[in-house]
Amino acid sequence: MKKFWILFFGISFLGLNAQKKWSLQECVDYAVEHNLQIIQNNYNKQIQDLNLKIAKNQYLPGVSASLSNNGSFGQQRYINVTQRNDNFTNSANVGADILLFNNGRLEKTVRKTEFEVEAAQYDTETITNNISLQIAQQYLTILLNKEITKISESALQNAERQYNRAKITTDVGTTAKTILAEAEAALARERQNLKTAEINTRRSLFDLAQLLQLTDYQNFDVEDVPVMGNPEAPLYSAENIISTAYGNQPQIKAAEARIRAAEAQTQITRTAFWPTITANAGLGTSYFNTLVRGNVGVDPETGQSITESGFFKQYTDNFGQQIGVSANIPIFNKGITRLQVEQSKLNEELAKNSFAQQKQQVLQNVQKAQFDAESNYEAFIAALETEKSSELALDFAQKSYDAGRSTIYDLNVARNNYANAQGSVAQAKYNYLFSMKLLNFYAGIPLSL
Repeated sequence: MKKFWILFFGISFLGLNAQKKWSLQECVDYAVEHNLQIIQNNYNKQIQDLNLKIAKNQYLPGVSASLSNNGSFGQQRYINVTQRNDNFTNSANVGADILLFNNGRLEKTVRKTEFEVEAAQYDTETITNNISLQIAQQYLTILLNKEITKISESALQNAERQYNRAKITTDVGTTAKTILAEAEAALARERQNLKTAEINTRRSLFDLAQLLQLTDYQNFDVEDVPVMGNPEAPLYSAENIISTAYGNQPQIKAAEARIRAAEAQTQITRTAFWPTITANAGLGTSYFNTLVRGNVGVDPETGQSITESGFFKQYTDNFGQQIGVSANIPIFNKGITRLQVEQSKLNEELAKNSFAQQKQQVLQNVQKAQFDAESNYEAFIAALETEKSSELALDFAQKSYDAGRSTIYDLNVARNNYANAQGSVAQAKYNYLFSMKLLNFYAGIPLSL
């Protein structure tokens, strides 16, 4: 019974610690959530969102309150009399102001900020797309290296069989020791090729783990996705998808939003030529204490002494309100506003130039993807032909060697040629697949395997 529980918990532990294999979608989703560059752009987007809220809140009136306390101590001479002038004053005020007219500056500021928010969102999408494409390319590189590893494993098995056969025939004296030495050298070469392929696979896994910014890269692996053996030729050309790419690529949309933001900034700058009208209202009260014993003064009408009132009575008696409208009319500011308008127009031209550059970059990317797809497909077809010829040549070389009509050197050359041809087919296939993924991406098709 004890052995049963030990076996049970052992199997359970192994199951819990089985290595997770990541799919392409899981890699992309993880990067979108954890990539530091994407996170930084998300913060920039949040800052722009707050800027938009600030711009919209400018429509609201500003309200402020103030409370002040002041004390004065010392002497002051009135005509020929010097007397103490110690006093304490207290005042409380509440005021509000609201903008009535500024030629639409607030509306233009809100509109400009909305365009900046839009551009920030597209910037995040651009970075997400770039990282997703890097992940897809690296994912395919891993699959390529795994396929080359399988080719190397098969070549090693053939070399082992050939070595075992040569050892037997050499031991019985039917073949020379040079045959065994060559078979042993071929076996060593295939072991080296397999080790190199395994290292390349681990390196490509390491590169993807670093791209995902994983801390534990040693336990990282991806799913073995079956890839079609004979991909079809490209079905569309760059001319067919360029208009679609212009419409769905976020870097172009971001550039368009920045053009509109620059135009809005020019309109904002122009509002400085117009007057600004503001309404204000407020209420307040005050308290005064001379801090000197005796009367405050003499009523000029009655000639009677004036005594100091209490704090609350003064606050009631001195309570007052005020309302007003003010206008700030620009007359001359050294031509600064006019120069600022010229600067804003230049920023518009810069934004338009950036938009043209983004379109040109997308056009070149699509054209390159199309060129790579066609070239890689041609290379794939040529590699397939070479693989077929190399396989046939290997078959003849094996039969000829078995019949004693050719040497082991000829057989090893044929095997090396066939293994190289298989590697070339795998390389051309994955190059073509990635170039097609790029074309599909620009055509608006989500990344997948």
